[in-house]
Amino acid sequence: MNNTLVFHNGHVLTDRGFERDVSVVVEDGYIVAVLPGDSTTTTASTVDLQGTYLVPGFIDTQVNGGGDVLFNDEPTVEGLRRIAAAHRRFGTTGLMPTLISDDVAVMQRAIEAVREAIAQNVPGILGIHLEGPYLAEARKGVHDSHKFHMPDARELDLVASLGVGKTMVTLAPERFAPETLHALTERGVLVCAGHTAATYEQLRDAFAAGVRGVTHLFNAMTPLGSREPGGVGASLEDPDSWCGIIVDGFHVHDASLRVAIAAKPRGKMMLVTDAMPPVGGEREDFTLYGIPMTCRDGKCSTAEGGLAGSALDMAGAVRNTVERVGLPLDEACRMASTYPAEFLGLGSELGRIAPGYRADLVMLDPALHVQGNWIGGQA
Repeated sequence: MNNTLVFHNGHVLTDRGFERDVSVVVEDGYIVAVLPGDSTTTTASTVDLQGTYLVPGFIDTQVNGGGDVLFNDEPTVEGLRRIAAAHRRFGTTGLMPTLISDDVAVMQRAIEAVREAIAQNVPGILGIHLEGPYLAEARKGVHDSHKFHMPDARELDLVASLGVGKTMVTLAPERFAPETLHALTERGVLVCAGHTAATYEQLRDAFAAGVRGVTHLFNAMTPLGSREPGGVGASLEDPDSWCGIIVDGFHVHDASLRVAIAAKPRGKMMLVTDAMPPVGGEREDFTLYGIPMTCRDGKCSTAEGGLAGSALDMAGAVRNTVERVGLPLDEACRMASTYPAEFLGLGSELGRIAPGYRADLVMLDPALHVQGNWIGGQA
């Protein structure tokens, strides 16, 4: 059986930017060459891009749900399969299913489900993101603060127990001793600050202890002020940490995004969706902790009007980054693929169109809507 696939006749995002006259050769799920000209042969299967864009598959590190499924409510392999399938429609070829603060028993089921989904090769599942329950009540957002607590040694073992893929934990670092943060990172856990009341000084100390970044910059953290730089100031000043940003027009003002992106070293800002069940689903309403939530005109909110995650998908985040924030398309796509891959420690295998990389690819039309996607070369 011939396992060669050639993409041609499009605008291909390589390390040099978009290139028009190149072909991408894929064999057995991996990119083996990016060649000048039309490299189609009679022995290879071909994809005629017809002048569209071919970009690396999007990687979303914060996906609470999709396809009318909330991960907290269905911490199962089938729930993960439905969430991943819903987001693939919008170019997400890799994601971190995100468990919002919940009981330890639910956390354990979620970890077991992700472990089994990876064992079953459910397309797109890269690991797990535990957003809480180790958060600050003052910055709880839509999380249920009754779930908040501090973990003992046994629970920290659970947090680090996935054994496959990647584990990401969002916590309020001011609640932890630096030694505990360091111990988690030493076990391979990607620790991020979020829903935190940390001061500028506390977050600087947390970065020094191994905290890798912030989960959703500006939201649920101490703001940047003239005399109190806060968590936002510490995040923007730190050259090594990553910042996730939600570009949906509701979570952060476009001008604030432009300022933050300009302040941070290139490669350290990544797009996330914070997506809820309506993304790729049929229903606009859902429940969280049994409480009704609604999505109207792209905004997910509580009955009181507070934000409750988002109805954003990654293709939409890319479009917004171009149209609202004013970034070039190639940089917006890197923020959705290359930079998240590097954040996760997967930058040598995902997030680029280059030889040796897995053929996780997305085809975008001129309006930046998804026309096709491939995971490991499989449509």
